Amino acid sequence: MLKVGFFSSQPYERPFFSDEHHPQLSIVHFEQRLSARTVTLCQGLDAVCVFVNDELDRTVLERLAVVGVRLVALRCAGFNNVDLDAARRLNIQVCRVPSYSPDAVAEHCVALMLTLSRKIHKAYNRVREDNFDLNGLLGFNLAGKTVGIVGFGQIGRSLAGILSGFGCRLLVTDPAPLPNQADIEQVEFDELLTHSDIISLHCPLTPDTHHLIDESAFSRMKDGVMLINTSRGALVDTRACIEALKRRKLGYLGLDVYEQEAGMFFEDRSDDIPLDDVFARLISFPNVVVTGHQGFFTQEALSEIASTTLENLAAFAEGAPPKHGL
Repeated sequence: MLKVGFFSSQPYERPFFSDEHHPQLSIVHFEQRLSARTVTLCQGLDAVCVFVNDELDRTVLERLAVVGVRLVALRCAGFNNVDLDAARRLNIQVCRVPSYSPDAVAEHCVALMLTLSRKIHKAYNRVREDNFDLNGLLGFNLAGKTVGIVGFGQIGRSLAGILSGFGCRLLVTDPAPLPNQADIEQVEFDELLTHSDIISLHCPLTPDTHHLIDESAFSRMKDGVMLINTSRGALVDTRACIEALKRRKLGYLGLDVYEQEAGMFFEDRSDDIPLDDVFARLISFPNVVVTGHQGFFTQEALSEIASTTLENLAAFAEGAPPKHGL
């Protein structure tokens, strides 16, 4: 039997990850993030199942190897938090969920766009105070706007399909050539920055894409541009973002991720003293909407994540390589 420790485990996801139909698995849930501080909890485990903010650097992986952990199963698509070279050297297999309801994240992007463009967040608060004044709530149509999509994987393609229905002009930048589509223009990154009214990020976090959106990138954008990031927080230089907001270069900002979100997102911090001055400044702007990494959070997506993760774990328990190994 494969004993698996689920880290960063939340009550809302546990019903999806039942080992009832997988007799070869024994699942133990830990609310703590996996890190150098909590790796001692892995004693006696054969595998760990982790999420986006768990830490799988060389130090943690070496300590996992010492206690006999042979598999790291990511219940997410991104793997920037795992030192893959160290894992290979230590003979620890790594697997992930390469795709889970791209429509969920794409639809969340559009929700952020509409919230910002129509100032829904401000209108909601006004109406709750019996204030029905429309001053300051003037919005704009998505129809006819030029939207730049950075990264054209499954989520980017899903977003393009939705925005095409809104009547947007679509610019896409991606390393891979795209099939000819009448409603999509593949352009270089600089051209996308220059011509887009709205920019949405859908690329992985790598050394090349770290702070992809920085002071230089903002200088090439239109005044008043909208930026949406539902991918990884460190794609955006947050301090440069704040400066762009102050100069009104950045007119609207929608984030579902934040580069220092580990230890903050997925937890109730409502009674804590805020310690992150950069984040506090960021959310003080009236034209900024931040959600707590919930773009994936639909019933359909959680079901797909659970199904693929359990499939990976069951295969490993039976001596086969995980289907979605890295």
